[in-house]
Amino acid sequence: MITLEICASSITSALAAQEGGAIRIELCDNLYDGGTTPSPGQILTARKLLKIKLYVLIRPRGSDFLYNDIEFETMLADVKYCIEAGCDGIVTGILKADGSIDKKRCLQLVQLAKQAGLGATFHRAFDMCADQFRAMEDIIEVGFERILTSGGKSTAIEGSRTISELVKKANGRISIMAGSGITEINVADLIMFTGINEIHGTLLAPVKSKMQFINDHIVMGSNYGDEYALDITCTERVRNVVKKANAGVFKNFI
Repeated sequence: MITLEICASSITSALAAQEGGAIRIELCDNLYDGGTTPSPGQILTARKLLKIKLYVLIRPRGSDFLYNDIEFETMLADVKYCIEAGCDGIVTGILKADGSIDKKRCLQLVQLAKQAGLGATFHRAFDMCADQFRAMEDIIEVGFERILTSGGKSTAIEGSRTISELVKKANGRISIMAGSGITEINVADLIMFTGINEIHGTLLAPVKSKMQFINDHIVMGSNYGDEYALDITCTERVRNVVKKANAGVFKNFI
């Protein structure tokens, strides 16, 4: 059985993912920055409305994954908040300047979460490591339950060979979850080639604003796009990916 986690940057996306058959939400904010920690209000509302598992991204800012002491203190505080809010897990990752895993700091975050019964996923900071296979061993040692990866490439399809090798070397000691660029078109081939059983995506579709007055003479943010549209996870796309992922596995099995 292939399971799908949806990276949701809004409650609306999270609920659409749940309706479509996702088994877990990675709740975040600021997708254009690669994701940052969502607000307390988002976390509480998501926990109230979701019946599926809720993991929260613990990342204080965009850019790299080398954090100073103040940023790390913020991450610890965010994990404590997720515990109090009743979340099921955290998604995080910290690197050293040389591209290796910061095991000491990661261990503090993971132990804090696990002592309260929360799970822990190491996110795509993994794809920025100097040596992914050494990094995997360090992540296993720290106690993470899974690694989210695109195989060190921009998309999981491009990194599929590395993902396949990681699955083999992990040998069941940790789950390798493929993410980035996964669609209805490529999901079955990716699963068949890599041997993964967890996939991760956003599966977005644009939704037009219901605003009647439109000011088309201004751009409010740094991303030049439609100010009157939102990218929201599409329930039908989630259904299709889950269906095609598992149909491909069954076909390969028989």
